Amino acid sequence: MTTRIADRFAACAKKNRPALVTYIMAGDPDLETAAAIFKALPGAGADVIELGMPFSDPMADGPSIQAAGQRALKAGQTLNKTLEMVAEFRKSDQATPVVLMGYYNPIYIHGVDRFLADCLRVGLDGLIIVDMPPEEDAELCVPALKAGLNFIRLATPTTDDRRLPVVLKNTSGFVYYVTMTGITGGAIKSQAAVGAAVRRIKSHTSLPVVAGFGIKTADDAANMGREADGVAVGTALCNAVLGSLDAGKATAGTVAAVTTLVAGLASGVRRARN
Repeated sequence: MTTRIADRFAACAKKNRPALVTYIMAGDPDLETAAAIFKALPGAGADVIELGMPFSDPMADGPSIQAAGQRALKAGQTLNKTLEMVAEFRKSDQATPVVLMGYYNPIYIHGVDRFLADCLRVGLDGLIIVDMPPEEDAELCVPALKAGLNFIRLATPTTDDRRLPVVLKNTSGFVYYVTMTGITGGAIKSQAAVGAAVRRIKSHTSLPVVAGFGIKTADDAANMGREADGVAVGTALCNAVLGSLDAGKATAGTVAAVTTLVAGLASGVRRARN
């Protein structure tokens, strides 16, 4: 089955470059501004968009993404509004893959069957649900796959060769390699170690491997993209939103602050293998 995600990674591979995967928090700093950022990302150079579902008690998010989620919740963002952001985005963009990223609690409250039906209705391509391990695949992963959605799993530096096949069993779309132990926004200690880990994962799967956590600059994107099939950036984009705000509110420069950073990151992935 061909998917937007598979098509986009194939197109990037044909250009001999990694994909740029960008993460924004839905509703940050408000719904209108977040929707404008979302719509502007492909033109700035984003190949795949991860749309964060704000949640009050995240377990993997560092301070910047936690703060983005809190701003979104304070502004009234809900899961229903997040889904409708995707529906609105699809009115003008049918090509860019969009993945929802977050935690299971809002989905559980929404109802799994209803949630998956809504995902298909609005044009979502995949899910990254951080707190759903393979042992719980029957709860959401398998139903999502049966519905035609990609279910993207995280692998980490502590995912050894015995555990990796379990993680990969029902993974589809791509594998998200977390470059460090800990939370989002930290610093990558060894790019060589990340490259070795990416190669190890690729020896177990034909899926693209995306490196995320700790990638902040165009140089980071270029360095990580030498081995990885994609690089994911989130904290830096949330920081760009924060830096553009005035008394916590969006300004005329908020959208541009994000798109300028994304354009720079896109230049990084384009030179990753040159």
